[in-house]
Amino acid sequence: MTYIGLLVAVPALLALALLVARSDGARRILVWGGAVLVALLSVGFAIAHLGTPWVLVAFSSPAVDYGALGIGLLVSATVLFYAVRHRNVVAGVLAAVQVAATLVLDLMLAHRTPAPQGLAVDSLSVVMVLVIGVIGAGICVYALGYMDDFQRHAPEGDDRRHHFFALMFVFLSAMFAIVLTNNMAWMLTAWEVTTLCSFLLIGYTRTPEAIGNSFRQINMNLLGGIAFTLAVCHIALNFNTMAFSDFLVKGVANPSTAALPAAALAFAGMTKAAQMPFHTWLLGAMVAPTPTSALLHSSTMVKAGVFLLIKLAPLFLVIPAASFMAVGVGGLTFLFCSFMAISQSNAKRVLAYSTIANLGLIVACAGVGTPEAVWAAVLLLIFHAAAKSLLFLCVGTAEHHIHSRDIEDMDLLFERMPQLARLMMIGIMCMFVAPFGMLIAKWATLVSFADMHQFALVMMLAFGSAATFLFWAKWLGKIAGVAALQDNLEETVHRSEWAGMIVMTFAALCSTILLPVVSFALIEPYIVGVYGRLGQDVSTDNLWIAALLASFSLIVVLAGLRRSKQRPGEVYLSGVAIDGQARTFRNALAGESTASARNLYLTEYFGEARLRPWGEALCGGVMAVSLTACAAAPFLLSFCLMGVN
Repeated sequence: MTYIGLLVAVPALLALALLVARSDGARRILVWGGAVLVALLSVGFAIAHLGTPWVLVAFSSPAVDYGALGIGLLVSATVLFYAVRHRNVVAGVLAAVQVAATLVLDLMLAHRTPAPQGLAVDSLSVVMVLVIGVIGAGICVYALGYMDDFQRHAPEGDDRRHHFFALMFVFLSAMFAIVLTNNMAWMLTAWEVTTLCSFLLIGYTRTPEAIGNSFRQINMNLLGGIAFTLAVCHIALNFNTMAFSDFLVKGVANPSTAALPAAALAFAGMTKAAQMPFHTWLLGAMVAPTPTSALLHSSTMVKAGVFLLIKLAPLFLVIPAASFMAVGVGGLTFLFCSFMAISQSNAKRVLAYSTIANLGLIVACAGVGTPEAVWAAVLLLIFHAAAKSLLFLCVGTAEHHIHSRDIEDMDLLFERMPQLARLMMIGIMCMFVAPFGMLIAKWATLVSFADMHQFALVMMLAFGSAATFLFWAKWLGKIAGVAALQDNLEETVHRSEWAGMIVMTFAALCSTILLPVVSFALIEPYIVGVYGRLGQDVSTDNLWIAALLASFSLIVVLAGLRRSKQRPGEVYLSGVAIDGQARTFRNALAGESTASARNLYLTEYFGEARLRPWGEALCGGVMAVSLTACAAAPFLLSFCLMGVN
């Protein structure tokens, strides 16, 4: 109880302090100290609850109830204010609907519906607390140096970094509340806070593009928030509870009544997790400063969506229509977004499509709902969070120093930024190369799909993984490409940026090194607590083999990070190099030639214009059919009972 209160309160208080403190010195002290404190609290919480299957904490408070109502209304009022200010009718209408639904829920239902056990802790919550607290805090530290460079290009007198860092810590506080709350009214409030923070961070630069993309995000996520609110109202009316744990138990026993709220919650989770056709809001988030992208993609926002879907997994086993929605949308999103990533040369856009695709795989695993699939889903969540945050931070630092985020401009990165290039390569390899955990998680995913005879999903996983290999290999080849004699640009990288990237690197590598421990102490207790059995088909021996191989990888990384004082020599490229430029040489006809290499992007086959309409139509159709079937489930059951009688 104390840990939960501190995890929610400490980042919130830090946000208030950062809003007031505007000097660089005070900001550094608060962010460094606050990030370390949040990380230590997260690790302490994890140690204290290691192996916890499911613990409900008796806690209810009218003050918290009214506080949640006030915060929810403030969120909606803020959206209404910006909608009026920027004349965005859709956002204004959706915010007004959300206000009405929130008032109905809180004033007419929540206060008379029991939820005596308002907090909950299980091993999945422990995993999420570690992801939020360690990776999220690392991103906040990284942002110190990054935002210093970012501010140099901002208009004079327009220093709003205090807003930026305050929003980052509010984000962390809200995420802790989502994963540790059992009262669905409180969970909904924290859910909406993350939506608002994301809206404000995406629009941070106030450019027309940033404002447009921030409204795209708020419109799509308000749809999910309204679905979440209506689902909670339905649960309160039909199950007489506001406790998420009670809903799961009663829903499994009465799937026809639980079908609609389960589908509505799944819809909310998929909008938050940027599944097609709602994926464009996450692509639009790329206009925000890099720490925002890393925070949204790795430890917050989208992870809230997949966390909710994993929690709903037992219901998917007994509600075929809801399972069909999660499986269909997740599988199709993984397939289409993996192929569309092939056609991208913008590094952040590749990362965005890769994120959406991997989230789709997690959603599909949750939709399958078996213990094996849930084991794979949690493992995918862990490794994606660590590796993807590392890659976003590396791309952000590279962009500030080579003045480009295009992959085609990264083929000299080993000479210009050698240590950064090594870290970037580690992040890429963690996403698709053995022995890193992402590949093991996909192996477990394949096994779970095959065991449930989900052959369509097996084919989607096979073709999507082939596309994944292609776009990661292209990027990896660029980093390790043609050498040249270049000045080292990374001497000006801020220490806070290095600190953030090193934290992510060790999080990714150590997760694999400790893979058997992660499975035994964090994932398996949750599965046993929910299903009463393990059902995990990946043998422990294989996990230890992967851990051993990852240990050798860590040794290589540590050796490679030592700064070399030797300068590279000139390279002979079928002729004599001109003026020490290793890429320009005098050819056999006494002319000058420049060596170059460019990847194939196959835009005519895998371009967004070609694939996106198909993906959106198919996923939208799956959602529409599933929601209709879930809404009709009680009527179909009544009709069948009448026929029997």
